[in-house]
Amino acid sequence: MTATGLSALLVTVTACGPVAERRPQDLRVGYDSLDGSLTVWPPRGSLVEDAAATAAVTRAVRDWRSPVDDRVHVPSSGILYSGQVGATPLALVAASVPGQAASWLLQLTGDGDGYQVSHATEYTDPGYLVYSDVLPVQAADGRRYFTSERVRRLAGPNGRMMSVTDGLTDPVDVPECRAVTVTATLRSTTSLPRGRATDRLLDLGTGTAAPRYPLVRDESGSGRRALADLDTCQLADEDGPFGSVTRRVGDRDTPDSVPASWPKAKLAVRTLGEVTLDGGGPAELEQLTWETADGTMSAVVYRSADGGPVVLSPADRTSPLQVYELPVPGQPLVVLSWRSTKDTTLSVPPGTARLVDRPGLVVAPLPERRETFSLAADDKTHYRTAGPARR
Repeated sequence: MTATGLSALLVTVTACGPVAERRPQDLRVGYDSLDGSLTVWPPRGSLVEDAAATAAVTRAVRDWRSPVDDRVHVPSSGILYSGQVGATPLALVAASVPGQAASWLLQLTGDGDGYQVSHATEYTDPGYLVYSDVLPVQAADGRRYFTSERVRRLAGPNGRMMSVTDGLTDPVDVPECRAVTVTATLRSTTSLPRGRATDRLLDLGTGTAAPRYPLVRDESGSGRRALADLDTCQLADEDGPFGSVTRRVGDRDTPDSVPASWPKAKLAVRTLGEVTLDGGGPAELEQLTWETADGTMSAVVYRSADGGPVVLSPADRTSPLQVYELPVPGQPLVVLSWRSTKDTTLSVPPGTARLVDRPGLVVAPLPERRETFSLAADDKTHYRTAGPARR
């Protein structure tokens, strides 16, 4: 589902299903959204009417704090699921954290007479938990998924339909550091009169660490092809494409929050060209692009001729002149990419050795000190820097 398509159809309603003896200050059970007459996130699980469980979940949620010390706004949050997974109580809470303009999925595990937040996932789009239909659950027995009432069927990475009870799937085998496809079949609703046979999502792997979310929309299947042989743990590293741009909340960097470079949708890859180093065979350069909450970002993938390890650059925000620092072992590179026209001219520092030099692409050794590159266009000149920061 898209946020735009549903925003006009989702209305606030009274919480579904009264819970016996629920105190006014407790979390509501269920989440207040409708798609026509369909309640998208009704209360589910064997403990939704257990007042003691609801109160214990509420206490744990009140005690939880986000990485920037914001707290949950209980009146606008709700318990999506409260039940038993095996012998362990599990609760899933859609948590509103107004200070960050984001939404959180809190996963709580029962521990004696209380609950504790065992996993917290941040969604940088505030409406994500309203218009999304599949939410990942990190369980001890493997990956599970929690589905909205719009989902008729959910197919796992092996293409087989998953068994679903109260919206929660049985565990499914998902690799730690590889992307796999999960496909939902959506029923006909007011927002989707014809339903949707294949709503594709990429799971980036169980190694995705909180608070980052592992599901990426992949409507065309281009993301599956782009990440087919890439290590998603390497992609998510603080120096990798998905983890390298620190998010700012207010006027400060928040390295423990979801990175500004974290992918949401439209992953794709295209070939940039080839580069030859030290007499070896030609290595392939690819440009990986994706959509984030902060706009389009991209990175360079270096595939050596001898089948050695893949090298990834940090992310670069979309710019008329893209600059990628590529940490190739023994020969770090700077890759410059732009849309070449008759009105564009690239200037590089004097003495720069151009290993690749063609319209729209220059590859050079990474300078030993911070240097400036510029692209003159018909309307203005764009300046970018690369190399170690000056002290």
